Formats: sequence, structure tokens, C-alpha cells
Amino acid sequence: MIRTDDDRLWKVACKRAQFKQELAVYVTVNLLLWGIWYVTMGKRVGVGVSTWPLYVMLSWGVGVASSYLDAYGMFGKSLNEREFERLKAQRDRRG
Repeated sequence: MIRTDDDRLWKVACKRAQFKQELAVYVTVNLLLWGIWYVTMGKRVGVGVSTWPLYVMLSWGVGVASSYLDAYGMFGKSLNEREFERLKAQRDRRG
């Protein structure tokens, strides 16, 4: 199956749009969690007070960072694209 540039661009656009939606949900939910924390415990900051939203933010943040790398690629092109181009060039050399 030969992928056209339009197909590739469509997939990239979908990944990037999905990442932007995920980022918006991440920011919104974390702001809500920090607001709940502040109202319930934030005024009593001191020894023994847990900043539990931090754990949610950091663990979910790893997933958001992973989605960013998938959508925008680590160094330009994604690993899938580089591997596809390498295999395609290898096939073309063989004839």
C-alpha cells in the first residue's frame, strides 16, 4: 500500500489535534484538582499536609509528554516515518 502525502498529513493532523484536546483536558482537570485541594487543605499548609494533586499532575503529565512526542515527533519526523523511509529506500535499492 502506497501512502500519499495527503494521507500522511491527515494522520499527523489528527494526532496533533488529539494531543491539543488531551492537553486542554489535562490543564482543566488539574486546575480543578488544585482548586479542590486549596479549598479543603491549602489554607493549612504545613507539616503533614499532602499535596495530592501533585501526584496526579506528574503521573498524568508523563502520558501527556508521551502524546506530545507521538504527535510532534522527537526530532522532527516520528520514529515510524523514519523507519518507513528507511525500509522504502532499502526496497528501492534492491530493485
